[in-house]
Amino acid sequence: MRRLLPHPLLTLTLVILWLLLVNQLSAGHLVLGALLGWLIPFVTSPFWPEQIRIRHPLTLLHYLGILILDIVRGSFHVARLILRGPARLRPVFVEVPLALKTDLAISLLANTISLTPGTVSAHLSADKRTLIVHTLDTGDAEALVAEIKQRYEVPLKKIFEEADESC
Repeated sequence: MRRLLPHPLLTLTLVILWLLLVNQLSAGHLVLGALLGWLIPFVTSPFWPEQIRIRHPLTLLHYLGILILDIVRGSFHVARLILRGPARLRPVFVEVPLALKTDLAISLLANTISLTPGTVSAHLSADKRTLIVHTLDTGDAEALVAEIKQRYEVPLKKIFEEADESC
């Protein structure tokens, strides 16, 4: 089954995205979306370095909720910073030591930071143990590092790296 449908969750996601993009629910679009949802993962599966396993799906949903909330909050915060003027900004680069081991989890952390307005992932060390993050405005760099680790890194570690105790 894995050979014919290498990434079922991605397939379902692509079908839903296709239907949202065309903004029309018809048999033709459903078939085309299903075809694209199957074909894209099937053709690209040799390029995937590792099998993705979501160990805690509810934690993933909670994580996505936090991410959306942080994006909205960050947008208002950045707008307020812009309206105050550049003279009051306190930009800084911080080093975030990583406990994550897998490339997928590290990549998602870096992307999460970049998606959140006011912060951007700037550099990952060669040994993948440190992520350099630029923030537009912070008064306490250590508090920012602690927040990134607690809000984003801990859930990502649970979702993608920690074994499920119930199995």
